[in-house]
Amino acid sequence: MTPVSAPVSPEDVFASALRGEPCLVIDEDGRDAWLPTEQWLRDADSHDETFLGLCDGPTVDIGCGPGRMTHALARTGRTVLGIDVVPEAIRLSLGRGVTALLRDVFGPIPGEGRWGTALLADGNIGIGGDPVALLQRTRQLIAPSGRVVVELAPPGTGVRTRHVQLATTVGRSAPFAWTTVAADAIEAVARAAGLRAATAHRGGGRYGAVLVVRR
Repeated sequence: MTPVSAPVSPEDVFASALRGEPCLVIDEDGRDAWLPTEQWLRDADSHDETFLGLCDGPTVDIGCGPGRMTHALARTGRTVLGIDVVPEAIRLSLGRGVTALLRDVFGPIPGEGRWGTALLADGNIGIGGDPVALLQRTRQLIAPSGRVVVELAPPGTGVRTRHVQLATTVGRSAPFAWTTVAADAIEAVARAAGLRAATAHRGGGRYGAVLVVRR
């Protein structure tokens, strides 16, 4: 009987993707798509920079990956910290000359309650598979007058949580929960987290919103 290989951790598979391995995202219904890693490894483009214009003040980039957005913000002269749970992501971010720490957003983060902006770009509203819990946590990170800048899925796609796997030549990861939130569904999700959508964004094929604390 052929032994079954143990699943690789998502962090290890993602690390191999950041080293240039093509990476598939496999949905629980068997559908797959390529992870756009090459987009994250390049420098920020004009559409990224327009989106980052929504950030205000010192910014914590949650799930910073290889540091594209963190680096673009740092170039504007602002204080910015990237955090990620994947050591390879932090290594690449540090290689861009930015400040980045190996941290889980649900663990201790420097400057809690004082950040001007918490940034959730590149689909990172999906972290943890529970967008309300994630936004509640980001609310704890920002100052009372701060904001959460979140990238969203196109309108009409609702809120969808599914279990996905990552696969490269190093193996196939264990399933983990990931959520997408549509631009026209964020208000209800934000409200449940004690936030409200103050500004909507659309440009360069991407959607987003600025969330602030409800008064």
